[in-house]
Amino acid sequence: MNAITLTDVTKVYRRYSGRQFATLKSALLRRSLLRDLSPNETFSALTNVSFTVAKGTTFGVIGRNGSGKSTALKVVAGITKPSSGRVDVTGRISALIELGAGFHPEISGRENVFINGIMLGLSKREVAARFDEIVEFAELEDFIDAPVKTYSSGMYMRLGFAVAINVDPDVLLVDEVLAVGDEGFTHKCLDKFGEFRRQGRTILLVTHSLGLVERFCDEALWLDAGRVQAQGDPRRVIDAYLAAVEKGEDALLATTTAKAVAAVSSAAPAMPPHVERRTEHVERDEHGARSTENAERSPAAEPQSKLQNMFEAVEGRWGSREIEIADVALLDRSGHPSFVFHSGDPMSVRLKVTAHAPATDFVFGLSVFNADGVCCYGTNTFIEEMDPERLEGTVDVTLAIDSLDLVEGTYKIDVAVHTCDGYPYDYHRLLYTFRVKSRTPDVGIYRPRHSWTFSSGVRFKPAKPQQ
Repeated sequence: MNAITLTDVTKVYRRYSGRQFATLKSALLRRSLLRDLSPNETFSALTNVSFTVAKGTTFGVIGRNGSGKSTALKVVAGITKPSSGRVDVTGRISALIELGAGFHPEISGRENVFINGIMLGLSKREVAARFDEIVEFAELEDFIDAPVKTYSSGMYMRLGFAVAINVDPDVLLVDEVLAVGDEGFTHKCLDKFGEFRRQGRTILLVTHSLGLVERFCDEALWLDAGRVQAQGDPRRVIDAYLAAVEKGEDALLATTTAKAVAAVSSAAPAMPPHVERRTEHVERDEHGARSTENAERSPAAEPQSKLQNMFEAVEGRWGSREIEIADVALLDRSGHPSFVFHSGDPMSVRLKVTAHAPATDFVFGLSVFNADGVCCYGTNTFIEEMDPERLEGTVDVTLAIDSLDLVEGTYKIDVAVHTCDGYPYDYHRLLYTFRVKSRTPDVGIYRPRHSWTFSSGVRFKPAKPQQ
């Protein structure tokens, strides 16, 4: 048996424009507020949305901001009516959709509890019988007689949640309210969700917390631009949603990177004024080994000059351009350009380099920085003892990283080609941005390959199987 059924539900809103009805009477005489509007004067918050929620299940709705999640919840709650389609709900509904919805700011929390309880279908006697439990759950014993206009947003949320769950609803509608509570109250709410599930109540949950959906929900729905994109097993729906999010992030990072490169390429000086070409050469001992006394060993050609700390520099580009980096591409495991990777994925950085004249003194370098400007890793061909012999024409230079063992976050890359003593031919500073995604919320920078072992007496519940 289904507790909630939506069939081809469409909800159309009118956009704000200068053309307004003079009076309500004039609007009613025209018989429709929407019928005579042109398409650019309306927008559809929901379009032909259909789904069912079985009785006694927990159903999660996910999607980006503006996707129609909250509108769907309001349609189910009866707060707004669909423009077309049908909504069927079985049982008493309790909706916690907007903080303090239905609370009157000028009266006390005590009075608001009674008013809201009665609005949700309880008698005054039933509210009185549950009053102490409501106040205790909301942790508002010392403030229940104060006007709710003096409450913080967290107090509003706690009181609203406490009332909503204590009216014995058959169907509980919750819209992202747990984000306001502190950690202790959030755990209390999650425990209450668990109790509701054991009692066979139906929960419809709208949230951005994908972990919450994966943990609690029996089924999930993904909405985007008011349309259903996927429905079914929570893990499968979440994976599809995350793939779409990553695709959008990839496009955004590609645009951002292209703009950054174009800006510095058109305005970059051939050389910063403080950098002069050095004439000393890399020394060798009697065995032909390198002497590093005069050699610059910075991973990505940071010249020793008046600018003492290149790790504090802002993005930019400089160099003589005798050897020029014409293009930089970040490649995924299939060799396709990408700006979004998963922790542990392989990544290749491919440079297209043009030598405007044959060269015998050259070093290729790369550094990776996190969003805080911390250098995560840096290397170059000089450090790795590759002796330059000859470079001419246009060539590809690729650094392949077998496993991108970084925690989730945003990172930037420096690339450079320079002489063995550090004189820069072409230096690209913090111009290339990529993002690492991970389902594991660990912290730091580096995520080493690792495993856990335990002696007897330590047990964990079996992990959920991957879909």
